[in-house]
Amino acid sequence: MTETKSVGIRNTARIAAVSLLLVGTSVLVTACQSDPDIDITKLGLNVDPPEQLYNQGLANMKAGNLAEASRKFDAIDKQNPFTDWARKALVMSTFTKYRLARYDDAVTTGNRYMKQYPQSEDSAYVQYLVGLSYSKQIVDVTQDQKMARSTIDAMQKVVNNYPKSEYVEDAQAKIRFARDQLAGKEMQIGRYYLERKEYLAAIARFRNVVENYGNTNQVEEALARLVESYYAMGVTEEAQTAAAVLGHNYPDSQWYTDSFKLLKGGGLEPRENRGSWISRAGAKLIGA
Repeated sequence: MTETKSVGIRNTARIAAVSLLLVGTSVLVTACQSDPDIDITKLGLNVDPPEQLYNQGLANMKAGNLAEASRKFDAIDKQNPFTDWARKALVMSTFTKYRLARYDDAVTTGNRYMKQYPQSEDSAYVQYLVGLSYSKQIVDVTQDQKMARSTIDAMQKVVNNYPKSEYVEDAQAKIRFARDQLAGKEMQIGRYYLERKEYLAAIARFRNVVENYGNTNQVEEALARLVESYYAMGVTEEAQTAAAVLGHNYPDSQWYTDSFKLLKGGGLEPRENRGSWISRAGAKLIGA
């Protein structure tokens, strides 16, 4: 009799515990349904199948609710990793994060996709999104140009690895812009040294622009600053060569007009020395 009573007590306790658990779960589910911003993937509950989550994400995108759409796509990746649904969700997750201006998150998600699916049908697009996310973070030339360098690296992968994709043209445009930023940074530093009459340091910066960024908008000024720097040092042959290369490639440039006047004021004129590094670099410029 005592044993039967003990078993009954244990059964009663078990039933009570299960009832409490069910009540608690019901409360959580109710909370999830009433608050769309709760991340249900963190609650340890059964959730919608990936196809349904994916469609919910698309519906939220269409409605303009990108934050909720991003959460839906992330939930698919967390719950069904390395599946086809997860692959598709990673693409959309990268896109929504980019559109939300969460650029670092977009880069992280996009790079993970590229590591897992480098040859998929969407890989060119995802790599392009990574490049765009870097490009959006490029700052003016007075600041560090890390994002410009990252943009070049990311977009060059689009050009090299997916040469027939529809994103190549814009990727090349973004590369040109980023390169112009890097050249602009060199010019900013070079002008700083020039103003302080630290001519050798200034020349090193202007030379880098002429030799390595010849297809940017900065090269005209770089050549003119070389004329100015070399002339100030008394290295007239190099000053004349820089002016000659500037005049040959950009004859209508105001920078050439100013350089010509500077030399003329000292009784000199543009004259190219074919043995100079400036002459060799000039042969590779856009207008050569």
